[in-house]
Amino acid sequence: MPDVRAWAPRVPGIAEVFHAWFTDHAYPEHTHDTWTLLVVDEGAIRYDLDRHEHGALRPGVTLLPPHVAHTGRAATPHGFRKRVLYLDTEVLDAAFTGQAVDAPALADPLLRRRVHQLHRVLEAPAADLEAESRLALIADRIRQHLRAPAPAPAPDRLAADLRDLLDARVVAGLTLRDAAAWLHAHPAHLVRSFTRAYGLPPHRYLTGRRVEAARRRLLTGEPVAQVAVGVGFHDQAHLHRHFTRLVGTTPGRYARGA
Repeated sequence: MPDVRAWAPRVPGIAEVFHAWFTDHAYPEHTHDTWTLLVVDEGAIRYDLDRHEHGALRPGVTLLPPHVAHTGRAATPHGFRKRVLYLDTEVLDAAFTGQAVDAPALADPLLRRRVHQLHRVLEAPAADLEAESRLALIADRIRQHLRAPAPAPAPDRLAADLRDLLDARVVAGLTLRDAAAWLHAHPAHLVRSFTRAYGLPPHRYLTGRRVEAARRRLLTGEPVAQVAVGVGFHDQAHLHRHFTRLVGTTPGRYARGA
């Protein structure tokens, strides 16, 4: 059984803190709308980022950019223990995405130590100012690694327009026929363009956005059944299936570990 803790701290820029130990869970391709700042404490992780294979292990730091598809699975028989900070783009500009895709592993002992210290502070009550200060130093250190952001290639306009539609209709949902009509595109071309640009098809992107929304509402203490309907799933069982696949634990366990 996985061991999971998650909470939303009162620190601007940190959407979620996530601590987990997994033995056999394998993350399917998915995206986040935040930066993923990851440290591994035990074992090792093998993951694909933008269709290229990478590894995460001690003592490095891994940085995964928003809206780029990635996977994750244990690279050791006994699994892995990790700590994650999900950071808003107000902390790190999305313009750094290209550099992070090219080099997601940061071999920097000082950065690793600062990330560890921030996790310790986030577990302490009434330490918001210290946490903000440490986060500022971490973000500055990461920018030094990524250096000045190079102009990122613009995503396919059709794919970007579809993503905007999906983001605006996370709860209500969207049929491919309606999207194709609004964007004046053939449905098959729409799916191909989106998958090529973002690494996963539109329906899986929408499911991932709903799971992300569910995580945030569960951390506020909202009942699971209410969250399921509130983020666009048919019912609690529908949320349970997709949440477990993407997060590695059930919504109930996730909420109890908050």
